[in-house]
Amino acid sequence: MIALKSRREIEIMRQGARILNAAFKEIKRLVSPGVSTAELDRLAGEIINSSGAKAAFKGYKGFPANICASINEEVVHGIPSRRKLKEGDIIGVDVGVLYNGYYTDAARTWPVGKVSDKALSLIRTTEDALLCYGLREARAGKSLGDISNAIQKFVEAKGYSVVRDYVGHGIGREMHEEPQVPNFGKPGTGRRLEAGMALAIEPMVNSGSWQVKVLDNGWTVVTDDGELSAHYEDTIIITDGEPENITNLE
Repeated sequence: MIALKSRREIEIMRQGARILNAAFKEIKRLVSPGVSTAELDRLAGEIINSSGAKAAFKGYKGFPANICASINEEVVHGIPSRRKLKEGDIIGVDVGVLYNGYYTDAARTWPVGKVSDKALSLIRTTEDALLCYGLREARAGKSLGDISNAIQKFVEAKGYSVVRDYVGHGIGREMHEEPQVPNFGKPGTGRRLEAGMALAIEPMVNSGSWQVKVLDNGWTVVTDDGELSAHYEDTIIITDGEPENITNLE
């Protein structure tokens, strides 16, 4: 069952997205060599809570932190800790906000100081996969497979791979709603898109193989071959015209 969002619900989600975006701006400013991921987590929690919202990930299925912070070969669900960022690292930060009963969700991957051209290319490809390719297909009358295929085709043409074990999702009153939104697939397949759908579209792109594994902490997903991974996510509203990207206010 896919819940189409009303104008009132979408407006609440927009308000939550503004809080999420404010958290991203401050986290990005803090990302630098010597800063711990625990510091990023604390900052995010302060901003979200002081805005009358809640950090959606804290306590979700037992997750212990406000944000996910995934470094280098870590794909998603990295747990913030005392670990300090180093020059040349890349960090994926995933933030969820619960505001007035509705969720929004987004992720960014940033360089830490000066990074390799390889790392910059991976970050740029992951961002473009969503903003330039997946988003173009996120229109009423298209199919979920159109989004999935556009992301996969672009990423693989660049020589990278898309993670298959983790996918995007519907979002709204629940963090994870139907439908699932894979980053791979065939055009013209899957559920037809309708105005009022809210989708968290999130390419997870590896510089090597698409295979991943979960560390012993039960949360952190890493590339199986130890190669770099990047993550980019936005909450998208399907409309009767252009898709509305409510978490990207830059």
